[in-house]
Amino acid sequence: MPMIRFRLIGSRADADTLIIGLHGIDGVEHIEEIDDPALGIRDDSSSLGSAGDSDAHAYLIEVGAASDSLADDVRMNAEVLASECSAGIEFVDDF
Repeated sequence: MPMIRFRLIGSRADADTLIIGLHGIDGVEHIEEIDDPALGIRDDSSSLGSAGDSDAHAYLIEVGAASDSLADDVRMNAEVLASECSAGIEFVDDF
């Protein structure tokens, strides 16, 4: 089963919209939001509390597809949904 992993940079609502949209694709076997405690750790506290800190967060999402061609469809749909939400998306091999 091909696995598609990506980071979504946006709001909680953006992540929910994308996850719900991907659930609607036939052949998607599972979608999981991965918790990464390291995402909450800041290396530089000089900008702590600035306006940019509350605007967007990184969400790690993993999708299992039934086939390689379906995995391509998932990637394409994820890009479209992220674009519609004005969220950033980065596909990765591993988290």
